[in-house]
Amino acid sequence: MSDYFSLHQDKIINSVIVFAVFFIFQLITGLIVRAIGKSKKILVSRAKLVARYFSVSLFLLTLLIIAFIFGVNIEDLVVIFSSVFAIIGLALFASWSILSNVTSGIILFFSFPYKIGDKIRIHDKELEITAIIEDIRSFQIHLRRDNGDLVTYPNNMLLQKAVTLIEKDAFDK
Repeated sequence: MSDYFSLHQDKIINSVIVFAVFFIFQLITGLIVRAIGKSKKILVSRAKLVARYFSVSLFLLTLLIIAFIFGVNIEDLVVIFSSVFAIIGLALFASWSILSNVTSGIILFFSFPYKIGDKIRIHDKELEITAIIEDIRSFQIHLRRDNGDLVTYPNNMLLQKAVTLIEKDAFDK
């Protein structure tokens, strides 16, 4: 066992350094996302969700770097990633809206000008919706109409339609 450690000591030290950098970057991105969420008055749960997306992405990048440190052949990684992406691609093609809504949820976190409690109107040629934003989730936004009906509207559709602010923070009334 000690032969293994002495033989691969440089790889182990480099891996520890990569993991340390990963944890530092994870901490920094979490703090940045929470700071952006706090400055935009976004719910802490939404900020944690977006921070988790970044954390998973950083972790996958860290695993890729560690694979290179331990000398995994690029050809082997290409075969593995192409196989995995082909399977994921087929699965997501069947449910492409899930990936689209998650991506839209991240975009809404950083750039959506309306907050929970605002009364908005979504201009859709088939159905015009006027409601108060009750919650913004990963896949959809929850809107409460004046008659009490709860409308769940997909995040990707919200980015595609024109939205008008009718009243700022209608819950305070």
